[in-house]
Amino acid sequence: MESSPNTQPEVSSQVPQETPREPILTVPAALTAYVVLIAVIHLRVLLPLELEDWTVDVFGFIPKRYDSTLLDYTFPGGAGAKVWSFVTYSLLHANLSHIGFNVLWLLPFGSALARRFGAIRFFIFMAVTAAAGALAHLVTHEHAVAPMIGASASVSGTMAAAIRFAFVRGSFLSFNRGDAEAAAKVPALSLSRALRNRRVLGFLAIWFGVNIVFGVGSIAIGIDGASVAWQAHIGGFFAGLVLFSLFDPVPRVAVDAAGASSPDVSTKA
Repeated sequence: MESSPNTQPEVSSQVPQETPREPILTVPAALTAYVVLIAVIHLRVLLPLELEDWTVDVFGFIPKRYDSTLLDYTFPGGAGAKVWSFVTYSLLHANLSHIGFNVLWLLPFGSALARRFGAIRFFIFMAVTAAAGALAHLVTHEHAVAPMIGASASVSGTMAAAIRFAFVRGSFLSFNRGDAEAAAKVPALSLSRALRNRRVLGFLAIWFGVNIVFGVGSIAIGIDGASVAWQAHIGGFFAGLVLFSLFDPVPRVAVDAAGASSPDVSTKA
């Protein structure tokens, strides 16, 4: 009697593959474009000294430009500079280390915000927070002649906006997070709830302490060298914190997103 070979069902050797997850610190296109723009503009340092100084005077933010008591002096750029310098100063930098410092902080916070807002909202947000920083500098340096330059007010704005969702479970500063897109799009905390969150309050205390004590960031170029315009940082930071909801496209849930003290669970909007 002939035995027939045992027949077993064929088992597939294919193993289901997980959906690729984007690393948290990859840089979105909008932020890349912003950094490239700053780098290209910094090539002004290759211009003759007189032309470079003219560029800073025209596009830097000079509080004295708005002094109504000046009757016999006209700043370069005329009336137009009174408008565009509220934003253009943020695209000028003193040196490569100034650019590097701002980019270093933009990588985590700016990346998350660019993913959440999209390119158009992100660029408008950077302009609005730059203007808020310039306004704060104008109020506190009414008669200053030295041009203020640097993106630190906008960088501060991105940090402030990002903390509205950064510590929420599943986001990029929580203990357990998903891929970059998911981490950037968790439902945000309301402003009142954010200001009651212990981790947000801790971040605020450290940020304000560092800026007030050390004044790290924006540079104002003057006769006596460089000084720090820390009031502009606070103006940009306050604008980013308060105006975040006007730019945020991620819908709110019925109850505000859970705070960082809750167990971390990845959440996708």
